[in-house]
Amino acid sequence: MSYTDEVLVRAAGLRKSYGPARRPVRVLDGVDLELRAGEVLALLGPNGAGKTTTVRILATLTRPDAGSAHVAGYDVVAEARRVREIIGLTGQHAAVDLKLSGRENLTTMARLAHLPRRAVRGRVAELLEAFGLTDAADRRLDTYSGGMRRRLDIAAGLVRRPRVLFLDEPTTGLDPRSRAYLWDVVRDVVAGGTSLFLTTQYLEEADRLADRIAMIDDGRVVAEGTPARLKQAVGDAAIELTYGTGAEAGFAAAALGTGTPEDRTVRVPTDGSVGHVRGVLAAVEAAGPAPVRWEVRAPSLDDAFLALTGQPTAPAAAVAA
Repeated sequence: MSYTDEVLVRAAGLRKSYGPARRPVRVLDGVDLELRAGEVLALLGPNGAGKTTTVRILATLTRPDAGSAHVAGYDVVAEARRVREIIGLTGQHAAVDLKLSGRENLTTMARLAHLPRRAVRGRVAELLEAFGLTDAADRRLDTYSGGMRRRLDIAAGLVRRPRVLFLDEPTTGLDPRSRAYLWDVVRDVVAGGTSLFLTTQYLEEADRLADRIAMIDDGRVVAEGTPARLKQAVGDAAIELTYGTGAEAGFAAAALGTGTPEDRTVRVPTDGSVGHVRGVLAAVEAAGPAPVRWEVRAPSLDDAFLALTGQPTAPAAAVAA
């Protein structure tokens, strides 16, 4: 994906607390963020980290206690109406009417968005086709699967062709096939010219979709960068050799000149080249004993988040019942 230097969303020092004044619970503690035109920015963090509150502030639904935020140059508090005219928002739960059909839902949203009457039918048909819902367009939504409802919900957020689309944990509760389909849809949306601000607790989702990732924990952004840069910050790739006993692992570590093994696993830094990996394995074979298994492992986003926060994000999406 390509993007420009134009900053569409800028947040500076956002703070927000809830609860009684004497014992407030701080949710955001000075959040700074930027989303550039044509970019996908993923706000990655565990439940309760402050992701949804950040989105609600940027989408004009919640006022910050301190700090400022602008979308396309408009202040989200002082110029909230102008902001709403250029953004789309899809929350964590599908905001659609189950008693209406897919076509009727989108038509209603188009009219609420004040699209010219002559343009409504064409825009609705275009979105149904783009989101793979044409065949189900005239069925009531209570016959749709969770993934289909989610796709329709995102389509509704695109009725006005927003410059910025906020997606708050869009694949929570979806099965793997629905998640993969939705990722393809999201890529098409961005290719069509919409910049995307995505919140997620799923590492794979952030890694696959985002140009940049901001890791948030306990109301603060703890790191920001491209997926590759965040992974590199953790360390180099390594050959991991797992042995049957701690004694065997200790013997191998001494022979290979590495540090103390961890849980019967010896880690040997590598550049990942065939030559270097082959040389390490030859040294392992010569030293003996043989490991139970081995693998070349590059740092992951999970490693990066764990190193920065001391806790993992969600390991995998839950499957909807």
